[in-house]
Amino acid sequence: MSARGGPGLPFAPAELDAVLDPAGTGSMLPAAAYTDGDVLAWELEHFFARAWVCAARSDELRPGARSAVRIGDDTVLLVRDHDGVLRGFFNVCRHRGSELQPCGTTVRRGFIDCPYHAWRYALDGRLTDTPRFAAPTGFRPDDHGLVPVRVEEWRGWVLVNLSGDAPPAAEYVGDLDALLAPYAPERLLVAATHTYTSPCNWKLPIENYHECFHCRVIHPQLCVLSPPDSGHNYHRGGMWVGGTMELVDGAETMSVDGRSAAGPLPGLTEAQRREVVYVHLLPNLLISAHPDYVMTHRIEPLGPAESFIECRWLFAPEAVERPGFDPANAVDFWDLTNRQDWAACEAVQRGLRSRGYRPGPLALDEDAVTDWVRLVAASYRAGRLVDEVPGRSPASAGGAGGAGDVRVTDGGA
Repeated sequence: MSARGGPGLPFAPAELDAVLDPAGTGSMLPAAAYTDGDVLAWELEHFFARAWVCAARSDELRPGARSAVRIGDDTVLLVRDHDGVLRGFFNVCRHRGSELQPCGTTVRRGFIDCPYHAWRYALDGRLTDTPRFAAPTGFRPDDHGLVPVRVEEWRGWVLVNLSGDAPPAAEYVGDLDALLAPYAPERLLVAATHTYTSPCNWKLPIENYHECFHCRVIHPQLCVLSPPDSGHNYHRGGMWVGGTMELVDGAETMSVDGRSAAGPLPGLTEAQRREVVYVHLLPNLLISAHPDYVMTHRIEPLGPAESFIECRWLFAPEAVERPGFDPANAVDFWDLTNRQDWAACEAVQRGLRSRGYRPGPLALDEDAVTDWVRLVAASYRAGRLVDEVPGRSPASAGGAGGAGDVRVTDGGA
């Protein structure tokens, strides 16, 4: 590994020069960015702990429910009280440090209890009971409530900021809110969920998501429905990257046969019914807005070469509640596409471990990848996620939006 450089990053700043060179199209990151545990530890602290990270869907947390979720290298309790107020707390008891609830579980109960010594907390985090505890002089329960974590709800997703110093969520999301407003994801219901564990670095599925340069090679089913060189990228404001792809004539959506099981979402324009919006809210949420449903990928790093990926399909409640509704047409299509993508990412991960790996140049029609990789490189140098790309990638004709840049407006594309 190269000498440490920048804000504690375990490779030299000069290794990022080719990535950030405004005269070119950029390149992939140094191998250590994908393979080294020290780099991942740095990312968890500077990218995940200091950003707004997607943790869950809002409707998973009914009044009285609490869920334990992983955020970077920490876990958080998301708690909805009986008045509907959402709060977040670090998942640790104030007595002896026990984990309060196993990560990945949801419980409905009117209080939070520690499984070790039975300290009990109200849903607002106040310490209410310490059985068999001989309190020392001066002990005040009010001084020992659960440690709060900053949480916000946005368009039906729960966002968490561990450090407490991220900008306001509305500023962080920026123009993405207006772009997704016509799809009203906050009213949609989860109709299906698939989870995957893939032996690849968390950034590789994101790089893959941002281009369709590979689609003709590994996604023949996708290319029948959506031309891989169609669409445009967004000139964005906020911590996100993305663009669109168009549907071929006769296709209603991305599904096994191109047909929709739900019909178009209300409020979309005719133009929006002919495209799919592919956007990435940094660091870990991919949102694919189709004419009739919204699909998400939520990515959690498990190690430098292992990722957990949760894929969900969200449909309008009137469709989900319709007798005989079945989302399989869309779910099966994307499950196949996901598995094709994960196989490609895993092959890249194996190549990154080779002594022969050299960061290669990106193509003109990989411009959204260039934007994402440059954001990562600029964020490495800044010591936190940034939303400005030094030397914007050139407009080009490329998949997942390469036919130039457009500015986001309240009406979408």
